[in-house]
Amino acid sequence: MKTSATNRRIRILMTAIRDEKLIPRPEFQRRLVWTNRHKEEFLQTVLMNYPFPEIYVASGEVDTETGEGTEMLVDGQQRITTLYQYFTGSSDLILREIRPYAELEKDEKFTFLEYEVVIRDLGNKSIEEIKEVFRRINSTKYSLNAMEVHNARFDGELKKFAEQLAEHSFFSENHVFGTLDIRRMGDLVFSLTAIISVMGGYFNRQDELEEFLAKYNDEFSDANDLRQQFDEVFHVLTQCQFPPKCRAWKKADLLTLIVETFVALHSKSLKLDPNILASILVEFYETVDAVRDNETEDKNAAMYYKAAVQGTNDRSNRIRRAEIIAPLIQKSSMEFPA
Repeated sequence: MKTSATNRRIRILMTAIRDEKLIPRPEFQRRLVWTNRHKEEFLQTVLMNYPFPEIYVASGEVDTETGEGTEMLVDGQQRITTLYQYFTGSSDLILREIRPYAELEKDEKFTFLEYEVVIRDLGNKSIEEIKEVFRRINSTKYSLNAMEVHNARFDGELKKFAEQLAEHSFFSENHVFGTLDIRRMGDLVFSLTAIISVMGGYFNRQDELEEFLAKYNDEFSDANDLRQQFDEVFHVLTQCQFPPKCRAWKKADLLTLIVETFVALHSKSLKLDPNILASILVEFYETVDAVRDNETEDKNAAMYYKAAVQGTNDRSNRIRRAEIIAPLIQKSSMEFPA
């Protein structure tokens, strides 16, 4: 594929965006969703007259009567959008470290507008060809799972908090996540699921991840409170000293246990006795395992077992497990000595 590279001044790009001559293509531009910190760092690069990687464009529609045409932005949407937000004073851009464009001196504005951006023109290509170019520009060695796609797009405050939670000693000391879990971000999915569940309730599979990652990309003011509250949950569960092969360490069961312990401690303000809690839960988990071996007819255990081994990430099964585990956790509080 033959391409050509040229330089264009920012002012040319800004007027092209304004006049809808340069058209973003969001259907294949779903990459990193920048935080304001990312945007400011990028703008500082431009204002300091440092270079940044080239932008890819391709020919768009052409009016054969007037000769006017458009271009499609193939790669570089975040960079161009950030420049346009800065130039137009958009409320979507919150500036803390640099002055708004409107407050720059005349010569500073001139320097900004005259900054030259390297543009690689792909020419007249079909949408399918353009998508293939974009895919290859941003390719990896293997197909991305859902969390890896989110990871490529979001690098904000909620994600950072979830990463910190996934690295908590509670998980490593109890060998919750294996090498493959960590490599394919299963640990991050688990911690995000726990965080979102205590904030907004149980949800289906990974349906809420993108919404919450986007909502709390720039700011996550609950981080400090949640960190302390999860520490308290992990402290209680550590004191329970569940045996290594206890069902409590299976991921679906552990997610329910963490969330419902969190609810008991911080939503219901219960005081839990770890020894009593461990005794109640170990006995229950043994009954659940007996269902697997056809050695019990306990209805609660049977319902729990089914919800823990089939469609474990379905919202209905997460709720069903919680409805069974929550009263057992609360019982350890009711039996706590005065």
